[in-house]
Amino acid sequence: MSFFEDIAAGLDNDGIESRVNGDTMFVPITSDLEIQFVEIDSLLPAANVYIAAANVDEDDEDFEAVLVSVVFSVEDAVTAVAKHVATDQVVTVLRDLLEGTDERIQDLEFYQDAVNANLVRAEVGQNSELQVLVEVEDGVPTATVNFIAIGESFEDLIDQAIEELWESDGDAVLSDEDRQRMFTDLTSELEFITDEVLDLGTFTDFDRLFDILSLADDQAEDWEAQLVPFDDEEFDEPDVYDLFVDDSDDDESDEDDDLDDDDLDGDDDDFDEEDKDN
Repeated sequence: MSFFEDIAAGLDNDGIESRVNGDTMFVPITSDLEIQFVEIDSLLPAANVYIAAANVDEDDEDFEAVLVSVVFSVEDAVTAVAKHVATDQVVTVLRDLLEGTDERIQDLEFYQDAVNANLVRAEVGQNSELQVLVEVEDGVPTATVNFIAIGESFEDLIDQAIEELWESDGDAVLSDEDRQRMFTDLTSELEFITDEVLDLGTFTDFDRLFDILSLADDQAEDWEAQLVPFDDEEFDEPDVYDLFVDDSDDDESDEDDDLDDDDLDGDDDDFDEEDKDN
């Protein structure tokens, strides 16, 4: 069997279709996207892997296939396809969240995190937010959901940062170091405030994910009312009995007691002998 025939058999086992035209194998990922394997060595074997728009004529001037990797075995080829399929699923879910395409989350306005493109956030309740991290874990598209109770002081910190900017000299220009300091201080305070986190779980079933997000939106105000900061001073430390406490001191005390008893017994014996002599 040829390299492409072996790859096709491996993809068939995963329920993935493919077709071959000359020295190129086409594997559709979506209606708009496909993977192309172009054989570069039939003996080694080896094939270049490209990502390209699907259903595009190769003679089209706008046609462009992007080289993303090279595979040298059937296992490599199947893994490459699975990786791109999973990545496309992640992109699709993130798009659905950001665009609110599902009616179950139509009341939620997600926005993309400024640092992590795979993390989206939505404000819920009075002072809380939902965070959804969608990424590929062990080859499987996965969504992790957290409910964050931010607290009323969040807006106070924002107002404080704005006030500091207004109170600075109007003619002066803040240096990059000053801006970095201000936002670093603000971020550190926000991290302290947002410690109240409710873990809603990790999901690979994205239909269930939207059900969970809908429920979280409904329960947001109730949850944030219950996620109050825990004050250690309001609670007495419980009595904890250490089963592994060191009993060596007690053993020494018992030994001392036994020695004292023996000494007393010895003294009594000496006293009795003296009485006999008298």
